[in-house]
Amino acid sequence: MKSLYIVIVGGGNIGYYLSKALLNQGHEALIIERDVKKCERLEDELGSCCLRGDGCETVVLTEAGLNRADVLIATTSHDEDNLVSCQVAKHRFKVPRTIALVNNPNNDATFRKLGIDATISVTNTILEHVEQEIPVHPLIHLLTMSGHMEEVIELLITKDSPALGKSIGQLKLPQDTTVALIIREGERPKIPSPDAVFKENDRVIALTTPDSEKILEKILLS
Repeated sequence: MKSLYIVIVGGGNIGYYLSKALLNQGHEALIIERDVKKCERLEDELGSCCLRGDGCETVVLTEAGLNRADVLIATTSHDEDNLVSCQVAKHRFKVPRTIALVNNPNNDATFRKLGIDATISVTNTILEHVEQEIPVHPLIHLLTMSGHMEEVIELLITKDSPALGKSIGQLKLPQDTTVALIIREGERPKIPSPDAVFKENDRVIALTTPDSEKILEKILLS
């Protein structure tokens, strides 16, 4: 496995455990943290891996050697700071991949539209896992590929679904949407043909875009 140079903005619990795991995997990791005491704790426990400063400032990112970084991960508790750090890394330093923690789930779409390669919303992740155990909403986000403005979602066909009993070819799906799999209880997952007919409790895995998600939801779920 290739060793990567990864810069982490934010030395809180997420930044600490993330950098520890990356170092253990043989990667080079540097944390940028404003707070002196946090920096000292990180240095004591992990060695020389912390740079004191503001991860939104170009001069600090330059000192961190961001021009050679493979990934920047922003993990602070402030969404605005995470967004700025990622945008500066992407546009000023041409970092190949940026990842941002999104504390407020309402900001997730904005981050993706502004070109952040990957977003992590702890709130959404927990809710989606809860929904898998106690189904409340029949749509689950499985993967977001923000750099390409695409996402993989799972939809559950219920007895009230307007798509029930209809084939994929009969439905006017958005042009940027592909039904990749149909998962049916007791059967192997299938890559569906246009003639595939939706049945109750089918789990549909689809590749779509944020703009088309609501359209797909209306066609399959309500």
